[in-house]
Amino acid sequence: MDKPELIYWYRQLRATDVGLVGGKNASLGEMLSQLDKAGIRVPDGFATSAQLFRDFLHQNQLNSPIDDQLNAMHTGQVSLAEAGHEIRKRIIQGHFTAEQEQAITSAYLQLCQHVSAPELSVAVRSSATAEDLPEASFAGQQESYLNIRGEQQVITACKKCFASLYTDRAIIYREEQGFAHQQVALSVGIQQMIEAECAGVMFTLDTENGFPDVVMINGNWGLGETIVKGTVTPDRFMVFKPLLAESDKTPIIEKHLGKKTEKMQFAATGSASPTVTLPTSEHERSHLVLTDQEILQLSRWAVLIEQHYGHAMDIEWVKDTHRQQLYIVQARPETVEARKDSAVLLNYRLEKSEAPVLLEGASVGGAIASGKTFTILSPEDSEQFPAGAILVTERTDPDWVPLMRKAAGIITDSGGPTSHAAIVSRELKVPAIVGTEEATRVLPSGNPVTMSCATGAVGQIFDGIINFTTEEIDLASLPKTQTQIMINAAMPDGIFHWWQLPTAGIGLTRIEFIISSLIGIHPMALLHPEQVTDPKVMQVIRQRCTGVESLPDFFVENLALGVGKIAASQYPKPVIVRMSDFKSNEYRGLIGGEFFELHEENPMLGLRGASRYYHPRYQEAFQLECQAIAKARDEMGFNNIIVMIPFCRTVQEADKVLGVMAQAGLERGKNGLQVYVMCEIPSNVILAERFAERFDGFSIGSNDLTQLVLGIDRDSAELKPMFDARDDAVKSLIEQVITVAHPKGCKVGICGQAPSDHPEFAAFLVSHGIDSISLNPDSFAKGCKVISDAEHQRLERPTASSSQGKEE
Repeated sequence: MDKPELIYWYRQLRATDVGLVGGKNASLGEMLSQLDKAGIRVPDGFATSAQLFRDFLHQNQLNSPIDDQLNAMHTGQVSLAEAGHEIRKRIIQGHFTAEQEQAITSAYLQLCQHVSAPELSVAVRSSATAEDLPEASFAGQQESYLNIRGEQQVITACKKCFASLYTDRAIIYREEQGFAHQQVALSVGIQQMIEAECAGVMFTLDTENGFPDVVMINGNWGLGETIVKGTVTPDRFMVFKPLLAESDKTPIIEKHLGKKTEKMQFAATGSASPTVTLPTSEHERSHLVLTDQEILQLSRWAVLIEQHYGHAMDIEWVKDTHRQQLYIVQARPETVEARKDSAVLLNYRLEKSEAPVLLEGASVGGAIASGKTFTILSPEDSEQFPAGAILVTERTDPDWVPLMRKAAGIITDSGGPTSHAAIVSRELKVPAIVGTEEATRVLPSGNPVTMSCATGAVGQIFDGIINFTTEEIDLASLPKTQTQIMINAAMPDGIFHWWQLPTAGIGLTRIEFIISSLIGIHPMALLHPEQVTDPKVMQVIRQRCTGVESLPDFFVENLALGVGKIAASQYPKPVIVRMSDFKSNEYRGLIGGEFFELHEENPMLGLRGASRYYHPRYQEAFQLECQAIAKARDEMGFNNIIVMIPFCRTVQEADKVLGVMAQAGLERGKNGLQVYVMCEIPSNVILAERFAERFDGFSIGSNDLTQLVLGIDRDSAELKPMFDARDDAVKSLIEQVITVAHPKGCKVGICGQAPSDHPEFAAFLVSHGIDSISLNPDSFAKGCKVISDAEHQRLERPTASSSQGKEE
């Protein structure tokens, strides 16, 4: 390969051949030649050389006219649009030499013969020599042409690709990135086109926060262009990479059904356009595009590709309509998260507000922005857009980039996390909320809004301007502590934001939060729909459960996914999952809850926690919770999950609960399962020795313990000044349970903000040998310092009590 050729077959190429055939084609060649033996299927094809492009410009005497147009643009004689149009017109009007045309058409005919398909349908894609570099992402700057058939169509598409090196957006991008225009050449890839049943994009990290241990997959029916262009909200999947090597595990931690309102597919032969966009059927909209096995296969391929290249990747995939086989059609470096400073964590926090949520969509960028909305439906109207406003539009494509740079935030009707709007927003560091469905309808221009992308995968748009703070956490400066510092987890959506924190795991995950956010339906309504006598309520339940074999499966599947995602964020560190502790009035708030819940005068002291788990009113539902945890541990592979039982009043109750758990497949000690108990009732302390015989650890629930020790309603505004976990009576019980538990081999932790908010309380806990302190994630940095200071004080002033606990 010392002498430049006109054509290179993909199997000839390696990743180092960017200068010969551009980044896209070099990557395809690398995969086809090097990863075929690993079972990764890549459609065959060939590339025109970058030298052919240079020769084309020279022989058609185009270099000087191109320079002239660009110089005229710089001096203001012509506009960008005029210069780009003239350059592209001249390139398309150019001619290949007979030798060049013969080389391209012969290769095309040879490809047809190779796959036994006369007039094979091919994808003709642009591949720039400066493309997909770590410091600059040129993806989407040039054009691609799909379902191209026949020699003449291939030749025409090649010239159109050449011309697309000078689209308006590409000209601007090169100038901003400091690339001289004529130093960048263009290769054209001609690749066998797969007639797609479904297609999509996947990344080998979480594109929102850089969490490296997942594969993130988006998919839609038909060709993948609808995802990239953002015309649909696709299905979304996430898989935990470290457990993929275990063949008996299914570490899928997210499956989200997208709207998928339309699909692009091949047009009939002879049609004016090679592709056609059609509405999807009701069946297609209500079903996921991939099976679990296909999700896992794609994820394993993604890991192999990432390992081969040595860095995070952005990969396009397709499933063949006829053979039902999966293919990889593109792979390029991921260029946004890879450039982030991993030693610094930015934490955005909204101030408390009663402002209503106007819309929700897929969150992009992890930040918060506020301003007045401004609706634009065409990039041609970009001059009207005021800098610093919130851009509201249906969707974006590369022509929108100059306008997007002016926006403080971006909101779209359609699209998902891998749409053009999402990808460019990340690169521009502009927060975006995509796929809201109706932003252009319900957000009139001039409406002040605050858009928050800081709480996970779901972004929210609030009415009005809400103040927010930004905290920069220098992870390297956090002090190390002997006491384990863990975090509390609420929702699965936002958990990966905190993956960089040096935690000892998760000390509290509340299942009821997952039930309310991911499920929303009372579990007994799923088990006994015949008791839901309101047809409207039943209709809502069935709509939510679309695509599952049975209603209880909906509960088990979604709860397992939610718990699994939280467990993945810390794997293999421990993640303590507290079984549901809704009160009866809170359970009534779930869909269908009114048909199954009692009216209690004091729900805080009523049928809650452990008492529900063996009660005839709820035992079946608790067994669904157990099945979900068993699925997350045994099928998905998250054996770092520890189960915790809340509000367990007596040792007899503990025995009943452990028995029900074992019947449902969660037996303490089996497959390493540990079971903790909340220490939040005085009886838990008084009989700590007997509880310690039944559980592996205690987690102090300081709010309920304080309430029941001091006899104060935790929600009483009048008695709020007296409600304090630092009261001597409460501290006496905490000291007592630590003293009893440690000789029994039980760990003791505490969850809550008090240790980080009150240094003297942290000092008390540390001095008595608490094993772990679990804080809200946004208080972690502060807590590290407070607890470190408390540990230093303990070393400086040892006491009799401080020599007990852990040291024993």
